[in-house]
Amino acid sequence: MTQTTVEPNPLQESIRLEKIPEPCVMVIFGASGDLTRRKLVPAIFDLEAQGLLPAGFAIVGVGRTPMEDGSFRSYLHEEMKKAGHLNARRASLWDEFARMLHYVAVDASIADEFHRLREALHAINTDHRAGSNYLFYLATPPSMYAPIIRHIGLCGLNRPQRDDAWVRIIIEKPFGVDLESARELNRQVISVFNEEQVYRIDHYLGKETVQNLLAFRFANGIFEPIWNRNYIDHVQITAAETVGVENRGAYYEEAGTLRDMIQNHMLQLLALTAMEPPVLFDERQVRDEKQKILQAIKPIRPEDVQVYTVRGQYAQGTTAGKSVPAYRDEKGVAPDSPTETYVALKLTVDDWRWADVPFYVRSGKRLPKRITEIAVQFKKTPHHMFSGFAGDRLSANSIVIRIQPDEGISLRFNSKIPGSRMNMRPVTMDFRYGAAFGGRLVEAYTRLLLDCMLGDPTLYARGDSLEMAWSLVTPILEGWKSNAQSRVFPYPAGTWGPPEADALLHADGRRWRLP
Repeated sequence: MTQTTVEPNPLQESIRLEKIPEPCVMVIFGASGDLTRRKLVPAIFDLEAQGLLPAGFAIVGVGRTPMEDGSFRSYLHEEMKKAGHLNARRASLWDEFARMLHYVAVDASIADEFHRLREALHAINTDHRAGSNYLFYLATPPSMYAPIIRHIGLCGLNRPQRDDAWVRIIIEKPFGVDLESARELNRQVISVFNEEQVYRIDHYLGKETVQNLLAFRFANGIFEPIWNRNYIDHVQITAAETVGVENRGAYYEEAGTLRDMIQNHMLQLLALTAMEPPVLFDERQVRDEKQKILQAIKPIRPEDVQVYTVRGQYAQGTTAGKSVPAYRDEKGVAPDSPTETYVALKLTVDDWRWADVPFYVRSGKRLPKRITEIAVQFKKTPHHMFSGFAGDRLSANSIVIRIQPDEGISLRFNSKIPGSRMNMRPVTMDFRYGAAFGGRLVEAYTRLLLDCMLGDPTLYARGDSLEMAWSLVTPILEGWKSNAQSRVFPYPAGTWGPPEADALLHADGRRWRLP
């Protein structure tokens, strides 16, 4: 494959993004699904536009629907155009990119059909000179994970065909529905693949600002010395969405916010915020330090869920000036559903650095603003010498890491107002990615797919980490189910959740910040 156009990107100065992986064949199970057309193919096309795909690269879509290569290419071309991924600069790249796209019709639930897939992959590997390197991506419903993994093993595609080749597999969330199912899925995966072959994806970890949290903490001498219980009062981690469940009502009835957001994204953000400095920035040491934090989080016992957790469900309300239905009126949702669309937790990390520092975590749908952020609230000054001048306008210092949108970091501190009197008020110093670096940020899936092709699992979840996260979430699920005092509190769509979530912080003399 000849690459003729490379799209300039100032953010490509990253060492990781300057690397080009070895040739490989990427096999996507669930080729006609939503994830493939919305995220995976645009991410790979983005790598091509940046000149970061190897010369010997191919994509093989796998699905039950019979389809020729040409039809598959036309389908993806139309989807890319509708989504605005083929602007004037990029449209000229499509014909070259389309030659990488292939399709194989396979019923993944039937083991014998994988022998036909193996023959097709060998032919495509030879045609593209892909070096017998294979990357499998499970973009299917979770119920298909185990049979696909088992069938890959039965036909011998789980092991490299040559000594210098590799085979890797990316597994999407949800990885299990509780601790027992996660452990069983891990057992099934490791019975076919070695742990170093397995990449459990959490797209939040691919976001630029999530990674910058590590750089912010460990590459700057002014922040790490105060990143502890001596200076920090508490931490708030928020993931708010303005949308409802949209067309995913049936899925959400099975999942709920605790499984969908807290178990993976939010606990990963907490671990990155609280982890100790690794000796080196490599996959083993970064993931080891994250695992230590998850192990240090004090589990919430089932009998204590009414003290440390709040769950809510959006009722009818107004969002962006439009009336929106209640969760129970959404398609696929039971009229008496107890499923939570909002969760707030109070968590504590029992280690030397974070003893007595609460971590308040919340996530919900149909909230007033779409935002994901980590807010670190520092303790107030020990002596209020300016109280006679500032009244109640002085506030504790804080650092807010904005994950999305308006990615950046802000520092809030108190300053004197110009004038003859010693009047003071809080001010904010902002760093914004767009203003500082220009260009657009690298999409999470783009980075994560490239990392997997490079063999770098640093930003992927390890099996023991996922099990540890489920060990924290499962007792909460059990408590909600068995504790008669635990209930789902309604909140109007377009508000910041139920009042009981405010009471969770008020009991500690604190309050949620308004993003």
